Amino acid sequence: MTAPVYDYSDDVMDFDEVLERFDPVMGMEVHVELATKTKMFSTSSAEFGDEPNTNVDPCSLGLPGALPVVNKQGVEWAIKIGLALNCDIAPFSRFARKNYFYPDQPKNYQISQYDEPIAHDGYLDVTLEDGTEWRIEIERAHMEEDTGKLTHLGGAGGRIHGATASLVDCNRAGVPLIEIVTKPIEGAGERAPEVAKAYVSALRDLVKALGVSDARMDQGSMRVDSNLSLRENGTTEFGTRTETKNINSLKSVEQAVRFEMQRQAACLVNDVEIIQETRHYQETDGTTSKGRPKETMADYRYFNDPDLPPVLAPAEWVEEIRSTLPEMPWIRRARIQKEWGLKDEEMRDLVNAGALDLIIETVEAGAAPGEARSWWVSYLAGKANEAGVELTQLQITPAQVALVIALVSEGKLTTKLARQAVDGVIAGEGDVDKVVAERGLEVVRDDGAIEAAVDEALAANPDVVEKYKAGNTKVTGAIVGAVMKATRGKADPAQVNQLIAKKLS
Repeated sequence: MTAPVYDYSDDVMDFDEVLERFDPVMGMEVHVELATKTKMFSTSSAEFGDEPNTNVDPCSLGLPGALPVVNKQGVEWAIKIGLALNCDIAPFSRFARKNYFYPDQPKNYQISQYDEPIAHDGYLDVTLEDGTEWRIEIERAHMEEDTGKLTHLGGAGGRIHGATASLVDCNRAGVPLIEIVTKPIEGAGERAPEVAKAYVSALRDLVKALGVSDARMDQGSMRVDSNLSLRENGTTEFGTRTETKNINSLKSVEQAVRFEMQRQAACLVNDVEIIQETRHYQETDGTTSKGRPKETMADYRYFNDPDLPPVLAPAEWVEEIRSTLPEMPWIRRARIQKEWGLKDEEMRDLVNAGALDLIIETVEAGAAPGEARSWWVSYLAGKANEAGVELTQLQITPAQVALVIALVSEGKLTTKLARQAVDGVIAGEGDVDKVVAERGLEVVRDDGAIEAAVDEALAANPDVVEKYKAGNTKVTGAIVGAVMKATRGKADPAQVNQLIAKKLS
């Protein structure tokens, strides 16, 4: 009887041991959905979140005889992304057909770009958490159309792993997509997971600053495919790579790279063949699982799309687009840091917490920088942690936070009441004014009611009155506390202190 063969393919090696023996090589493919009103090759709406299979047309469904027409704004925004990534813009590029069969691709081919992309040979400098600069070389940024969306039933978290059925929604089929592909990222070593995360974070900030995409990873408008291989330390030949598909958070990017390093290392030391394949990231435990064997370029049978003419990008048009580029995120950060007087580590903390843009928008809505920072990095960050979401996913806008800050500044809310107002907005009870009104949060301004509460508190605490008159003016906290309790926290503490001092003097 033959002994069973143990499968080491899902084993992992200690991370430090991986680094002692192997050198990781990464490649990142990031897909960015453009926020155009219509699809890349048809006039159907590209709106996110509509009822399934309502934003469809003969072209995106691949019906016979339907001909594509290029979305000019999609081309313009592709050029804008390429310029921001320091790429060369091709004066002449072509669309090609990428052939493959999958349920979410109605035509059984995807209109994409192959050997003649719109942008190529660029770079993006990113900053790691300790301030180290790292340059990511960009191979290409090309235009294509997105596929439909599959919803998997029966699997954990809607993932294909363990699913028993899948539903197809073609609303997303044909939405303009820019795929940004890096050159091999070498030499990162132990920092490879951190470099991957920093790159995706910087790219997300960039496309948001350009105004071409909301880059919502949680909604799929920005998706990451992470390619990774290992090679023995001291060698130069690349190993067999795997591609972890559709990673949808910064934390997951970092975890997916780290796990694949550990898994592939365990395979190599146990003589388990690493297969060139796609893998699925598991949000539940930070692991990856088998997908399908990864095709080569030849398998896709690329050829020029006969229904689409070449894309021409004359130099004067490219320069016109260049003139519309906004202040780049890294330049804005340097300016903000100087204006606000922040130290390098303070700025890095704001960036790493995902709070900087929210704070800037809150300041632009009228709040003081210090107040905006305090709300986002303390109270609201705590709320995000409690809910297990990123700051940007809290159901409150910078403008609403600025309004709350203004109400506190005007004396209409205390800090305690303001927090209750924020809680109500996050809970979906309405905007700030509605929550304040329906919860009855506004500070009590009735001098008679507050004075009566002060008199009652003084009468109930004669020992405090005696100590105060004996010269201990710091004992009034108990009186203030009693008044605040009587008014359910709605009295203005400054007004209460003034009344106490007046009566006891």
